[in-house]
Amino acid sequence: MDLLNRIGIDVGRRLRLEEAVEWAGKNGVKHIDIQLDTAANAITTFDDRRCAQVRALLEKHGVHLALHTLSAVNVAEYSPYVGEAVDAYLRSYVDIFPKLGAQWIVVHAGYHFTSDKALRMEAGKERLKRIAAHAEKRKALILLENLNKEPVDAEVHYLAHTVEEWQYYWDIASPALKLSFTANHAHLVPEGIAGFVAALDFSRVGEVRLADCFRNGHEVHLPPGKGDLDFGAMFKLIEDRGFRGNYTNAFGTLDDMLAARHTLVARAAAAGVRT
Repeated sequence: MDLLNRIGIDVGRRLRLEEAVEWAGKNGVKHIDIQLDTAANAITTFDDRRCAQVRALLEKHGVHLALHTLSAVNVAEYSPYVGEAVDAYLRSYVDIFPKLGAQWIVVHAGYHFTSDKALRMEAGKERLKRIAAHAEKRKALILLENLNKEPVDAEVHYLAHTVEEWQYYWDIASPALKLSFTANHAHLVPEGIAGFVAALDFSRVGEVRLADCFRNGHEVHLPPGKGDLDFGAMFKLIEDRGFRGNYTNAFGTLDDMLAARHTLVARAAAAGVRT
């Protein structure tokens, strides 16, 4: 598949799922990423009939669907009852995966409150092990994303935002668990994109997520050209490692992300990437 068709769109909460599939088909987008947490797309609104209708639409338009859990749900939760609710939340995404004919589910490592980092990491890893085992039974694929840094003096920090933190989860032995590499999050920390790419086994990377931002800056999701991320160099690094999977635009409006697909292909071509 050529590079343009490998670049999909993170619809998030912008459209009802059925409308998102129609929009993707109309605009030649081959894969979309969507969240099932609120309003018309709340996971509780999908009965078997609606799921079948979505699968039919996906097939009709030749669109692949990825699901994206909410990073505000703390996968590293350890409190009684609340932790059980997080398990149920993640299982619900895994359970709907085959019903919708999805390709993967993006999940996160959670967050800590500075003083309880080790305890949170341990709780999150154990939860991801359980969810991966459940995903194996449902023949689902979950992708663990590297998240963004927060300001140094913030009390709350996302986990898996550095190479070292992300690697803590990589030894979870399950064929149902792979990785989602968010390049712009890597650009925010000292390792940079090059450091993450050097550490990654790209046979385990299911997607690469894209937005612009500023080197060692703060979390922003900008269209290409609005920050200082060198997308040509990024594509060259990743493609030279043999990655031939999907990229996902995650910034701005749907129109911003749609137009940027062509911009990104041009940047890749200029860097010597076969597009």
